[in-house]
Amino acid sequence: MKVSLARVAAFDALFRIETENVFSSVALPLLESKLSPNDRSLCHEISLGVLRRKIYLDRIIDQLVESRKVDIEVRIALQIGLFQMIFLDRVPAHSAINESVELVGRAKKRSAKGFVNALLRTFQRQPVIPGFADDLDQISVSTSHPRWIVERWINQLGFDEARELCEANNRSPNLSFRLVGNVEELELSARAISTIEDLRKSNLVDECFLVPRMSKTLSELAEAGRVYFQDEGSQLIGSAVIAEVGSRVIDVCAAPGGKTTMIAQNKASLVIAGDVVSSRVDRLRKTCIAQGAPHVFIVQYDAEVSLPFENETFDTVFVDAPCSGTGTISHNPEIRYSLSPDDIVDLSRKQLRILENASELVKQGGTLVYSTCSLEHEENEAVSLDFLRGNSNFELVSPNVPGRFITSDGFGRTFPHRDNVDGFFIAVFRRR
Repeated sequence: MKVSLARVAAFDALFRIETENVFSSVALPLLESKLSPNDRSLCHEISLGVLRRKIYLDRIIDQLVESRKVDIEVRIALQIGLFQMIFLDRVPAHSAINESVELVGRAKKRSAKGFVNALLRTFQRQPVIPGFADDLDQISVSTSHPRWIVERWINQLGFDEARELCEANNRSPNLSFRLVGNVEELELSARAISTIEDLRKSNLVDECFLVPRMSKTLSELAEAGRVYFQDEGSQLIGSAVIAEVGSRVIDVCAAPGGKTTMIAQNKASLVIAGDVVSSRVDRLRKTCIAQGAPHVFIVQYDAEVSLPFENETFDTVFVDAPCSGTGTISHNPEIRYSLSPDDIVDLSRKQLRILENASELVKQGGTLVYSTCSLEHEENEAVSLDFLRGNSNFELVSPNVPGRFITSDGFGRTFPHRDNVDGFFIAVFRRR
């Protein structure tokens, strides 16, 4: 039996994510590029679905195998089969089972084909219901979030809201995008997207559009470079940073460049953007060129060490800091499995060093904008307050976001379960 191309691509993507620690946003586009639209859709649904349910699926597998060792190729094939049997009603069970068996053979684990077939057929006859040690374990397993993350969010938000957050992370998010190109191209693209079913405009960001799923029209526009996919929350942050016309702006941690190009479109007199490694700088450059912003000056540097500019030379300094990314788990479900508590501690130290260096570039009366796509207090409020304690020449001012996102401390926050966008944090400081 020949395995479907969609399931082969899903298996290969999950194997790379598991063994090479690549992001799904990197692995999937490469493997899906040669698939038909239907196969691409199924591959995407299976890959992200398995990642969103990985702990739950592994708990079932562990109960089925009764402590026997399972090779990673066999486990992934079982995850794919179980995900379809449990969560995809339109896929017949026999098809899910047979193709998982063939995936194992394709992975050169032919001796395990009978094992996989027997386990999945056992589950088909008598589905396994995972047991839970306690209420926290129930949230952790049923929503597939590591226990330490669930515990952290319970401490921050309370039990019920932490559960809501975990559940929100497993829902497929809307596709958010904006149009790019010259005036004529924008007009043509606007007419094209007006025919897309269920299209709606964002009520948070001007020129941001939302659709529940990919369409042929949207796919064609994306391939032509006429739309840029960017979460609504990310666009909200980008729009909040936009400085006055004629100002001098630097985007310190700029790759991949979505927010940079939003800033550049406002006709600042000078826009500089940079990042630390050459691959990220190359991606930043390609984004700027593709979106018609070749006038952005792009520089490579290590912002943790120093920035190669004179002090007090920019009206707006934007630090979209490297972070844990816990606010983007709905888009990048694998993030939850690679993080550790130590990572958050290390990242908060790194973020403060970058913020301190970047602050030296702000003119008197200018603004320093700090943002992350993290939900963690240590990376957000704690970094901002530490910065203010050590820099009395800066004051906190309210960010330019809708009032409902402003916290009692004067910062901006979005949450996936509250706002139906990725989780972002923003703080704005003015140099006295």
